[in-house]
Amino acid sequence: MSPGPREKLLIVLPAYNAEKTLAATVASVPKDLNADFYLVDDGSRDGTVRLARELGLPHESHPGNLGYGANQKTCYRRALASDAGIVVMIHPDYQYDARMIPALILPIRLGICDVMLGNRVRTRREALEGGMPLYKYLANRALTILENLLLGQNLGEFHSGMRAYRREVLETVPWQNNSDGFVFDQQFLIQSTFLKFRIGDVPVPAKYFPEASSIGFLRSAQYGIQTLLTLASYLLARNLGLKRRLFRSPKDGGPPS
Repeated sequence: MSPGPREKLLIVLPAYNAEKTLAATVASVPKDLNADFYLVDDGSRDGTVRLARELGLPHESHPGNLGYGANQKTCYRRALASDAGIVVMIHPDYQYDARMIPALILPIRLGICDVMLGNRVRTRREALEGGMPLYKYLANRALTILENLLLGQNLGEFHSGMRAYRREVLETVPWQNNSDGFVFDQQFLIQSTFLKFRIGDVPVPAKYFPEASSIGFLRSAQYGIQTLLTLASYLLARNLGLKRRLFRSPKDGGPPS
């Protein structure tokens, strides 16, 4: 795809109990991006919504905690209701260095990539010294190696909470059919690969600290199993033509999402 005019940028913030980190996350976004923001609160028990109001962030709230994937679904519905040409999703927990957003979206603006990820694992030392728990590092490496092998990609990691999408990706990928849980992100990337969107990444320093969002060991194990099941569905769809709901794009005559 050739470069087009400078697309409008929307940054969506899927928030849950982000009161302590939201302001720092928003302040770290480069001002010259002239980006719009939209926050979706997933039933936080702290002052996330109050703070979003004080910061002047357009926002909405779920009636309860519907799940990480459900939060992103609301974010992307709002994005498609806007006139944004590029959508950045970043966790508002101040774990990812938002100063890298210009580098993240540049390959999309140049027509080189359709999906971009922030890669936290440039080196093992940086990831571990940044506070990534060892078991998460090992799981990240194992799943990423397997996903690269099966999906034909060459990404530094598949598990980043900082991502950018060309609008066409959100219009084509049947993300509405995905899980409401944490595996939503993996389903989205595997769907994007199946639909032949171009995926790239840039190194993004990440910080782990008590206020940063994180899932525990049991949820991480469940996430890993669900990722493997999604990979199996991908292989069945690619090699045997068994397209389940995850891989039937509305643009290709799939069921409405």
